Amino acid sequence: MGKLGIARETICPEESSPKNGQKVAHATLELRRKIFFGQLKYRRRFFTGIWSPDSDYSCGSCIVIEDALAGVQAAKAAKMRCIAVTTTLSEDTLKAAEPTLIRKEISNISIEDILNGGGSGSHNVMVQESQSIIDLAVSSPESNRTESIADNYPTSGAVSSVGGVQVTRRDVVRYGSLGIAASCLLFTITNWKAMQYASPKAIWNLLFGTGSPPFEQKEDASRSQRIQQFVDYISDVDARKSTAIVPEFPSKLDWLNTAPLQLRRDLKGKVVLLDFWTYCCINCMHVLPDLEFLERKYKDMPFVVVGVHSAKFDNEKDLEAIRSAVLRYGITHPVVNDGEMNLWRELGVNSWPTFALVGPNGKLLAQLAGEGHRKDLDYLVEAALLFYGRKKLLDSTPIPLRLEKDNDPRLLTSPLKFPGKLAVDILNNRLFISDSNHNRIVVTDLEGNFLVQVGSTGAEGLRDGNFDDATFNRPQGLAYNAKKNLLYVADTENHALRVIDFVNETVRTLAGNGTKGSDYEGGGTGTAQLLNSPWDVCFEPENGIIYIAMAGQHQIWVHETSDGVTRAFSGNGFERNQNGSSSTNTSFAQPSGISLSRDLKEAYIADSESSSIRAVDLRTGGSRLLAGGDPIMAENLFRFGDHDGIGSEVLLQHPLGVLCGKSGQIYIADSYNHKIKKLDPVSRRVTTLAGVGQAGFKDGAAVAAQVGKSSYIFSYLYCVLDTSATLIGT
Repeated sequence: MGKLGIARETICPEESSPKNGQKVAHATLELRRKIFFGQLKYRRRFFTGIWSPDSDYSCGSCIVIEDALAGVQAAKAAKMRCIAVTTTLSEDTLKAAEPTLIRKEISNISIEDILNGGGSGSHNVMVQESQSIIDLAVSSPESNRTESIADNYPTSGAVSSVGGVQVTRRDVVRYGSLGIAASCLLFTITNWKAMQYASPKAIWNLLFGTGSPPFEQKEDASRSQRIQQFVDYISDVDARKSTAIVPEFPSKLDWLNTAPLQLRRDLKGKVVLLDFWTYCCINCMHVLPDLEFLERKYKDMPFVVVGVHSAKFDNEKDLEAIRSAVLRYGITHPVVNDGEMNLWRELGVNSWPTFALVGPNGKLLAQLAGEGHRKDLDYLVEAALLFYGRKKLLDSTPIPLRLEKDNDPRLLTSPLKFPGKLAVDILNNRLFISDSNHNRIVVTDLEGNFLVQVGSTGAEGLRDGNFDDATFNRPQGLAYNAKKNLLYVADTENHALRVIDFVNETVRTLAGNGTKGSDYEGGGTGTAQLLNSPWDVCFEPENGIIYIAMAGQHQIWVHETSDGVTRAFSGNGFERNQNGSSSTNTSFAQPSGISLSRDLKEAYIADSESSSIRAVDLRTGGSRLLAGGDPIMAENLFRFGDHDGIGSEVLLQHPLGVLCGKSGQIYIADSYNHKIKKLDPVSRRVTTLAGVGQAGFKDGAAVAAQVGKSSYIFSYLYCVLDTSATLIGT
């Protein structure tokens, strides 16, 4: 019972006479004191359907204080006076049981009510004002009259009646328990894939946290003081007997960029940073520059980064797919394919990316999850090298590398390098290609003959100017403005929106300045407004608006060409598959493709991490589900597969591209299923057009053709951009 809870209690005066008034008043005060301080303890027995306290008093001389309907009914059946208290039920509900009196709270019950309940000195109405306990203690009853309670009252313990059916409290508990069990079963079924990534240790870490260094920093602390703080932390962790030892890599695992490594053999004597990642994850992409920074800074030191690829999607377990990702992202440190997530479970990892720092003796020093830890990781690595260097436990022998980029003939011969997206200018017979890893935009005719390139140096950078001087950094989405002969570019890793002017042959930045933003509202003008990994764009010509699939922060943004303002349009920034009536109660999960409907009333979204196709209302910013994903659990981003059908019964796997054709049909680049599919926006039916579900670049009939990780399509020749195969097919 809670400290302010109400007790169902029976008060039985020895005699019904005024001389016992003070005795009853004292008993009532003691009862209230016990209730207030949570001290009241009492026992009850069950007799023929009613509850009765242990007592030698006759029922006629007792009065019951009760707050449950069944208790009132039981008191009436036992011919006992009853004061009902509206703790849990309304006055109207209690009236139906015909108690002697009804009071709002137990503190409203007076001595007069107890002695004369039901008599002329009482009235069966709610007491609005509480009497003080002192007043109750000194009050004297004016009369002592009891009132008989009618017989033949039900004793079933019913608490409510719906449609004439009596429901007991036991029924409520029974059906409530069944409801909870059914909800748990539904959650388990719908989140089964997600639960496969969990482990008892991961749940423990999620609830109670992991060992992490003291990140709080005094404003006036110098770098040396900060490093010493981390050294002290590592010294403490290393000395603990309870510190976890990182388990060995299973011998059966495949490695990239190096021969298979063992912690106790090849990595002994080295400070090792394990990066748990999966190549679809935008957050994992965001931390790659941090890892590159650490590798450069601690080059030739006993420090090694090891990427532990722990796949989310089934397609990501494939070694060749991981190899393509290693090449596409320019990763040069060792990578192990832990497709069964052995180390993930052993260390209790529960999110991508997660970093685990391992000492030269195999001890787990720290575990950090998410982005934004460059400075902390820098301090940790430096402190670990300093601490273990003093203990003479380090071995500077380098790890022999065998980089994948030096062993792939396709990259040496292909004119394209992991192209991202496409756009088309049908009137002028032009095809625009974002040649992402060459950091340029290539223009060909619709037969594939080269016309011109923008950003000819191939170097990463954010520089405006003419076609030869301008630079990009892994550009993705493209959208063509036919009226002004402009091409809008989602310059993804520059976190910028660019425009190519084919009349003046120049490149200009519309928004972003190369810094990854964290603004979820926007509203800034020009390059002052920071962006976060824009992945695709489309252009609405009537109002001059560019719609941006902002994958980095799970939103849809708009750029207004009239005034240069860039702002959030739909999505609240939470990574979810949540559809709502407005922009603020809608959530996306790494939207990577966007296309306008023919009537310009909706934008179709390839919501990659939720494996769904969504439609955004261009008036309200709200969204609705068209196909795929989990229609019930917004946080479940693990409902994926390969199944055609209607609406939510459809299973997709990380779609990256979407296009509305001339007929209004929607074409989907179902990237990790290696298929091109068609979606009818009216019936919401999805059917496969091309691909057999296996990666490759085999031409032929649609049902037999093979495509790699397709990421974009357009309608003129149903041209498909095959990112993994670094080619374009029709």
